[in-house]
Amino acid sequence: MTKQPEDQESTPTPEELRERVEHTRDELGQTVEALAAKADVKAQAKEKTAELKEQAAEKAAYVADQLREKTALAAQLVKEKTPDPVLDKAAQAAAQVRDGAARAGHIAAERTPDTVREKAETAATMAKANRTPLFAAAAAAVVVFLLLRRGRKRR
Repeated sequence: MTKQPEDQESTPTPEELRERVEHTRDELGQTVEALAAKADVKAQAKEKTAELKEQAAEKAAYVADQLREKTALAAQLVKEKTPDPVLDKAAQAAAQVRDGAARAGHIAAERTPDTVREKAETAATMAKANRTPLFAAAAAAVVVFLLLRRGRKRR
């Protein structure tokens, strides 16, 4: 029996075998990583939570913008529809309220402990920083009140 020469193409070289093994290892590593990611429920929950937080923040910003627009429109309507004598009386009442509040504030400041006063100053600073939304909300409340009152008069 004589040996026939082996087919060179069917027998891989050691280098080709190493490349195949390395390629298979890479594929296996990727598969293991994918399976581990699917099995990591905690990571998936964190990812979903982050996604939902982002969606909620976007929705809140959208709703806030819509509210600002509607409030500005309502305030403009109130200003346009309210007679001048009513606006004057409202301005006078507001001035009286401010004066009374200032007097009450001075009396309270004299009798209030320092720690409570500091916390109140912090709250006042925050309110001053957010004046526009506060005024818009007040204007919206006035509009609702006027519309309800108007509806009751028609009955």
